[in-house]
Amino acid sequence: MPKRVLTGQVVSDRCNRTVTVLVERRFTHPMMKKTVRRSKKYTAHDADNRAKTGDIVRIRECAPISKTKRWEVVTESSV
Repeated sequence: MPKRVLTGQVVSDRCNRTVTVLVERRFTHPMMKKTVRRSKKYTAHDADNRAKTGDIVRIRECAPISKTKRWEVVTESSV
């Protein structure tokens, strides 16, 4: 089964080798037919400490690294 890849914005890079990524998804509400925005924060492993707050990054599913980290940073691009 392929690993999921998500795109989001880094909101925190305080921890060593860890970033918090805010991923936003949009969908049409089934009853109101209105576009709804939902967001979720993921804790991702950044081995090289390259991602900084405000960067747009892609994260990929991986085996559990710690209690909360199940994602790793694949690529990043500055805003």
